[in-house]
Amino acid sequence: MNVESAVRTGLVTAGDVQAASARIEPYVRRTPLLRLPGERLWVKPENRQPTRSFKVRGAVNAVVRLARHGVRHVIAQSSGNHAQAIAYAAAEQGVRATVVLPDTAPELKVSAARRLGAEVVIVPPALREDACLALSDRFGAAIIRSDAFDVIAGHGSAGAEIVQDLPDAGSVLVPVCNGGLLAGIAVAVKATCPAIRVIGVEPELAADGAASFRSGTRTAWPVELTYRTRADGLRAPVLGALAWEHIHRYVDDMVTVTEDAIDTAAALLLRELGERAEPSGAVATAAYLAHRASLPPGPVVTILSGGNVASAAAAS
Repeated sequence: MNVESAVRTGLVTAGDVQAASARIEPYVRRTPLLRLPGERLWVKPENRQPTRSFKVRGAVNAVVRLARHGVRHVIAQSSGNHAQAIAYAAAEQGVRATVVLPDTAPELKVSAARRLGAEVVIVPPALREDACLALSDRFGAAIIRSDAFDVIAGHGSAGAEIVQDLPDAGSVLVPVCNGGLLAGIAVAVKATCPAIRVIGVEPELAADGAASFRSGTRTAWPVELTYRTRADGLRAPVLGALAWEHIHRYVDDMVTVTEDAIDTAAALLLRELGERAEPSGAVATAAYLAHRASLPPGPVVTILSGGNVASAAAAS
């Protein structure tokens, strides 16, 4: 196993995003932009990815590179969607995967990770990181963090697609958990269309990223606060260190939305576009609905980041 030779440092560049886009092309879907009737809003439905979330972009890029360097076992901790993506990517590359999930993770996501072939370890939310480190030491597995360099580069492919499809966009709204998606999209968008404003979105009940952005210092919230939101994919207590470096440099703003706004947006996406969004996946559209009057002129793009939700829940 040659993990060190596969690990890259520094900030992700547009060239890294371009290379990642080519690397992951056989395994992911190029999602379109969907126009919301009567609005200047375009939605990018990442719920259409093989694991129903954007996470597959970064996971595939990271696992492919590690596999090419001889790594045969990968491990990750996740609220659910990153775990599924790692399981999918590992299966495609013939690599063993172990994923650590919190005991609050929806059964839908736990079952999906197992179905994709991963070994699943369940722990209390606050112990996810420690468990991941311990298992990595035990198995000699390579940890893939959700804001690793190659994960951010893979996520950037979504931003590259946006500027190709809608170069005159005024702003792009991106859900924020640990910040890997926001970091990657910001790199890709700013490299090609620096005038487009890139804005992160969080639930009010898990707004550690917004607090970090306002203070200029990476700020952590205790899990008992971030776990109040229904958006289970956005409960990380702090931005990833590498993601924060990109966000601090490239992102224009961060906004928050209420739980009611998230529910309204999910219902709208289902009714108007036929797209199923989990609460985490609906936050960017919720931000458009809540903040559209203050957004810059021009088309607005929101990332529908995931759709791992049961039918009854989606319709509620």
